[in-house]
Amino acid sequence: MNGHDILPLPAQRGARPLRKRSLNLSGHRTSVALEPEFWRALDLIAHKRGLTLVALVGRIDAARPPDRPLASALRVEALREWMPAIPQMPDGNREDQLG
Repeated sequence: MNGHDILPLPAQRGARPLRKRSLNLSGHRTSVALEPEFWRALDLIAHKRGLTLVALVGRIDAARPPDRPLASALRVEALREWMPAIPQMPDGNREDQLG
């Protein structure tokens, strides 16, 4: 990751509203609302992996547990990509291990 790949924290730029995008996943239209910083991170991940944003979101959607909302799964994927030291949580345990 070089200097211009680093994403500033939201507090560094002020509060920003969620940005909603409509996507066609597996033949179904769905909308997802995320912070602009997460959309930017996902765009960079898709580019790095040679995918379109829709293809990346589709893969994340197909792999997520049924009890995890899509927006949450997208945020977690962005965190895993940019912060690889975050430990994988064991299956079935959804408690926060950061605190």
